[in-house]
Amino acid sequence: MFWILFFTFLAAAMAAGATGTFFQPGTWYEGLNKPAWVPPNWAFPVVWTTLYIFMAVAAARVAMLPGVGFALALWALQIALNTLWTPVFFGLQDPQRGMVVVALLWLAVAATLVAFWRHDMIAGLLFVPYLVWVTVASALNLAVLRMN
Repeated sequence: MFWILFFTFLAAAMAAGATGTFFQPGTWYEGLNKPAWVPPNWAFPVVWTTLYIFMAVAAARVAMLPGVGFALALWALQIALNTLWTPVFFGLQDPQRGMVVVALLWLAVAATLVAFWRHDMIAGLLFVPYLVWVTVASALNLAVLRMN
């Protein structure tokens, strides 16, 4: 049962990641002023793929437990916001609205981490790198907004 759940959640996460193929950074993003600490372009797909696998493992672990409806609703919320950020930031080329989305995403990821932790400590721990990365993404979004 775990593997069925894992691949179901992984499919949802990878669908969110697929927005990056439709809304790529392109020349608009390359022309923006960015902080010196911006991660290299190759890091984004590597990190996101790893994080999507962690999210799917965490969700599959939690989904097998009783009374987890709210925790899984938070997972759905964070993956929806994750899906939304790329089209807003890159598609609309709107760092201001992107900042709103990524702030909401950060809150949803933090809430999911806490909810998962309450049911399964390992699932909660699997969300820690995601929260760290969304913190970096939020800081980058804010820096781009301020510098441009």
